[in-house]
Amino acid sequence: MTTSTDAILSLNDVFAGYGKMTILNGTTAHIRKGKITTVIGPNGAGKSTLFKTVFGLLAVRTGKIHFDGRDTSNWSPRQMLDAGMCYVPQGRNIFPELSVRHNLELGGVALADQSGLGDRIEQMMQRFPMLREKAGAQASTLSGGQQKLLEVARGLLLQPKLMLIDEPSIGLSPLMVQEVFAILKDLRDNGVTILLIEQNAKMALQMSDYGLVLEQGQTRIEDTAANILADPRIAELFLGGGLKPAAATAS
Repeated sequence: MTTSTDAILSLNDVFAGYGKMTILNGTTAHIRKGKITTVIGPNGAGKSTLFKTVFGLLAVRTGKIHFDGRDTSNWSPRQMLDAGMCYVPQGRNIFPELSVRHNLELGGVALADQSGLGDRIEQMMQRFPMLREKAGAQASTLSGGQQKLLEVARGLLLQPKLMLIDEPSIGLSPLMVQEVFAILKDLRDNGVTILLIEQNAKMALQMSDYGLVLEQGQTRIEDTAANILADPRIAELFLGGGLKPAAATAS
């Protein structure tokens, strides 16, 4: 079990929701620094609500959230960006009629110091050669996978300590999903902490370090991804049936 001492993000008994509806019902979790953690659970469990609350899009009603050693329970999204957190929400979130480069430039608007934006864009183009090849093309002409990579690159311009990524594989081909997941592992290996929601829970856990099982707005299990994969109860409920032990160690 992750402890608060090695966590970059901690939620302690957090309640949040929409209007009169409460979705998070005392959620507690500790997200380890420099690791990939995948959040799984049934539809309506509160996974996306968790991300929106952590990022400041929804108010914390009660409970506490700490990010990078500070109480950020009711910070605004702008404050969270400045603190080193970025959020890549579900679906496509680009400016389709603008060029790839202009999309990247707009991603840097949140930077307090704009002087280094050009260098950061150049770094993204080195990391993702496709962005250089398509720099002048309208973002709408990119494939679904290329658009998702553009979103990830735009978030990376802010040099985040933690990335919240919601359902990155939706609408992507199996080959593109593998490429996106390989990029996420590379980011982890370069020190970026990733908190992930993914419809393909089994595949996501196989490349993750830790897993979080959310149900009815509460944390049911917080453990290593390998242990969650090997748990027959979790496999039956959330991962499409039984799982052979060898799969628990897949990279």
